[in-house]
Amino acid sequence: MNTLKIILFSLSAVSSYAALLYKLFSMRRSWRDPAYIVLMTTLILQCVTFTLGAISLSIGSLFGIPNLAILILHLAAVAYCISAQLLLMLWANPPSEIRTRIRAWIFSGAALFVVLIALFFIGNKPGTPGTAFAVGSSDPVILTYLLLFIISQAVPCVTIYLQCLPYARSTSRVWLRRTLRTLAVGAVVLFLYCATRALNIVSPILGWHLGAWAILPSVFSAVGIAIVSFGLTMPSWGEHVSSLARWQRNYRSYRALYPLWHSLYESSPDIALEPPTAGDTDRRWSDLHYRLHRRVIEIRDGWRALRPYMDRADSPDGDQAMAEARKIRQALEAKTSGVTPAESQDNGAFDDHDAKTFAAEVAWLTQVSEAYGKLA
Repeated sequence: MNTLKIILFSLSAVSSYAALLYKLFSMRRSWRDPAYIVLMTTLILQCVTFTLGAISLSIGSLFGIPNLAILILHLAAVAYCISAQLLLMLWANPPSEIRTRIRAWIFSGAALFVVLIALFFIGNKPGTPGTAFAVGSSDPVILTYLLLFIISQAVPCVTIYLQCLPYARSTSRVWLRRTLRTLAVGAVVLFLYCATRALNIVSPILGWHLGAWAILPSVFSAVGIAIVSFGLTMPSWGEHVSSLARWQRNYRSYRALYPLWHSLYESSPDIALEPPTAGDTDRRWSDLHYRLHRRVIEIRDGWRALRPYMDRADSPDGDQAMAEARKIRQALEAKTSGVTPAESQDNGAFDDHDAKTFAAEVAWLTQVSEAYGKLA
């Protein structure tokens, strides 16, 4: 059982160190940001807590005091929970608006430190095994100590969960919203750790033998910390994920628009602000957003240049994209042959499609270009 607990504590420590190392890369540009300072403090305390969790039972005494490593572990865990609560408040509010609440949490934590230390030294009699403080005991002082400790862990889980969901609904930042929801899930899992840990703590005095179920708190703790570590780093890497997804969408659209653009360019070379060169197509990726805008504008200009060759009587029906593609192809053939229709359009049917946003415009043109490619 202890071996499995050590493994789970170690996994929690690994995820904590990974999150800490990742956030260290932001130090140069963020070291004066109060939220970043509290975030780093939270991650450091998280690392200390689970490192001590993995080794505390194997340390019989520290500085000549038996079980002192377990006390330090619990104090680090209390500080971690308070720091996480402060971090959430700083993410959602300007520091000037929450100074009173910050002081209240810090003073509450300091008072809890004093009470836990006092109870520890009162209950830590000679010969008290480390398992009494780590698992549970029928000693009323140690029982009070452990229950007070676990309550100090459960309260921030509840407050963080209750705050995360309203903050997530109110923020317009996509990745902050996802972060808060992830932290809410982590808070639920860690609350389950607190509930099962409380059951473990009272089981000796109630005469319960939990057997293999006694490992549940360690499992919930490891899973919860992994979720929290993932969530704490999400605001940093989330925007990069979104940027990469946008780049991929733009690249696919840029390539999909090529058949239509190329035919229009061959018909009206003056639509291109920068005439393409050998090997130019689809290779300049660094300015892809700009190039996609240019391609859309040039397609529009090329389409308008075909207005004198578009037959007014030929109105699209059914698959509008395919109908427009046919009209463009017929107009290109008419322009090449020099034969204009009896009734040409004053403004291309291009304008009949009401695209409210640039993304909608790209999506529409992509459909037309794909249909045009099938005709070609």
